[in-house]
Amino acid sequence: MSKTVTIPRTKTETKVERPRLHKVILFNDDYTPRDFVVQVLKAVFRLNETQALNVMMTAHRKGVCVVAVFAQDIAETKATRATEAGAAKGYPLRFGTEPEE
Repeated sequence: MSKTVTIPRTKTETKVERPRLHKVILFNDDYTPRDFVVQVLKAVFRLNETQALNVMMTAHRKGVCVVAVFAQDIAETKATRATEAGAAKGYPLRFGTEPEE
C-alpha cells in the first residue's frame, strides 16, 4: 500500500480597506459676499443653485457647514481650490477638511 500525503491549499485574500473619507467644511466670515460664496460652491463642488444657497446659509447661521465628503486627497484639493478662489478676489473665504468619523 502506498501512502499519499495531501497538503491542504490555503488561499489568502488581501482585503483592501476603503480610503478614509474627509469632510470639506465651509467656515463663515463677515466679509465675503454671499453671491461669491454660492458661485464658488457651484464651480468647485458642482452644487446646483439651491444646494449652494442652503450650504452658504447654514454656514452663515451656524458658523460652519459640511459641503461634501470625499477621499482625503480629493477633499484637500477641492478645499484648497475654493480657498484660493476667494483669495484671488481678496476675500477671506476659507474651506478646511477633517476626517469623517
